[in-house]
Amino acid sequence: MSDDTHFMRLALALGRRGLGTTWPNPSVGAVVVEPGTGRILGTAATARGGRPHGEPVALAAAGDAARGATLYVTLEPCSHHGRTPPCTDAILASGIARVVSALEDPDPRVAGRGHDLLRQGGVAVETGLMRDAAARDHVGHITRVTRGRPALHLKLARTRDGFCAAAGPERLRITGPVADGVVHLWRAHADAILIGIGTARADDPSLTVRLPGLDARSPLRVVLDTHLRLSPASVLARTARDTPTLVLTTRSAPAHARRALEALGVEVATVPADAAGGIDLPAALAQLGERGLTRLCSEGGPRLAEALARADLIDTCTLVTGPVELGPAGGLPALGPALAEALAGDRFREAERLTFGPDEAVTYERNRT
Repeated sequence: MSDDTHFMRLALALGRRGLGTTWPNPSVGAVVVEPGTGRILGTAATARGGRPHGEPVALAAAGDAARGATLYVTLEPCSHHGRTPPCTDAILASGIARVVSALEDPDPRVAGRGHDLLRQGGVAVETGLMRDAAARDHVGHITRVTRGRPALHLKLARTRDGFCAAAGPERLRITGPVADGVVHLWRAHADAILIGIGTARADDPSLTVRLPGLDARSPLRVVLDTHLRLSPASVLARTARDTPTLVLTTRSAPAHARRALEALGVEVATVPADAAGGIDLPAALAQLGERGLTRLCSEGGPRLAEALARADLIDTCTLVTGPVELGPAGGLPALGPALAEALAGDRFREAERLTFGPDEAVTYERNRT
């Protein structure tokens, strides 16, 4: 492995730590390295809330030693004025001699301009190192600026014979503690968790991160609820002042139900209805994108999963298969026809296959065009 690859791996690892905490900005990792010796002079990632960006913090840590050094960065440095000055200004002022950038930023305010400005300033710029890994880490940012919505990661658990629930009213535990812990890590790296009202009423979930040291990383909770049937007595409603909760509904929702939820701290927002009177999913995700959300983890049931598949809104899908089988009694199938067809077709590719104790997780990613 080359030195460049080694330091880019470090930059990517730094950036991943902030996933779920920096929206609406991407979580960018940056490493400043002394040429020749390979001594690390400064490291950073985008701060919580999206500011400051990783590059100026890493450069500040390097100080005067940054002059003539190499900067490794996971996404093209920004070149536009926002609430903070452009990162390209900080890089040029630091005297950095070389920038190794994994990925061009598709944001039209940047889109190659950051790299061009650095080259015009005399900095040697190299792009594309570990591009695929960086694209995976920054998929939320990329999807928001190119599609106008957050990237959606669908998670479904199923039995060995393909069911997500038993036929009767009893709760079915499919996955073990290791897989459950991984799901909580996904939550910690998401900007928001999405479920439908069916899951909210059936399971009364908390949708928080319950991993040691990561309880503060619980993301926004989003419930799709056409007629505002979420009970004020639900865990989601009762804990809305501790963990932000957003309910997306339609104009047909009763006003008294809205007032009851808002009195508990739940935010209620109206989105357009589709032809059947339910929530228009593309419009709902577009509204989340307008709010700045970039990474959305869907933990709803097969009905929501099927609707997301029909609307072509899934970017990543992880199927976690447990060892239990329901046998001839059967139950509720985990995969509907639209989702099964999408995963078997050319829109997705198998990206990863892992085992968590007795459970197997297969992740599919949307093919990039």
